[in-house]
Amino acid sequence: MTKRILDIIGSILGLLIIAPFSPFIILAIKLESKGPAIIGLDRVSQGKIIKLYKFRTMIKNAPAIEKASLLHLNERKDGPFFKISKNPCITKTGRFLRKFRIDEFPQLINVLKNELTLVGPRPHKPEEVIHYPERYQHLILAKTGVTGLSQVSGSSSLPFLKELELDSYYLKNQSLWLDLKTITKTLLILFFDPTAV
Repeated sequence: MTKRILDIIGSILGLLIIAPFSPFIILAIKLESKGPAIIGLDRVSQGKIIKLYKFRTMIKNAPAIEKASLLHLNERKDGPFFKISKNPCITKTGRFLRKFRIDEFPQLINVLKNELTLVGPRPHKPEEVIHYPERYQHLILAKTGVTGLSQVSGSSSLPFLKELELDSYYLKNQSLWLDLKTITKTLLILFFDPTAV
């Protein structure tokens, strides 16, 4: 109950903070490229596929383009994740939004809908979670989070198994203190070193 109250208060505060800037963010996205300003991406949380909301940072049909012509450029060789440092599908506005993690603010709507929590394991795509080793299968059934231990410890630069290890550690040791500590660290990174997330 305490965690849920923290989720509700935190997500409302976050949405209130981003609300005055949202019209300008939406306008910048739509002026640069075609498509909706806010998109829903398939992610797994609590064993179900949910639509995770984000400000769009890529051109229209980016996933199809990545699979068709950019897969060989994938810099992640240690697991099922996909990453290109200079992905041509990311727009200029998108790069700015990603740098300061502004694109992730709409996820707070998922938190209000009780699909995500503020702090939890990192949400992954359905085609990624099927590659979880057996000892980490329990992560699939967990409620995933907007931020978490793996997100504040290197995020996409972490080795695949290290990320799962951190998420598993969080589930076994979660507490209000750990949540507050993780949220504080997330805010410090965003304000003082956004490239570290």
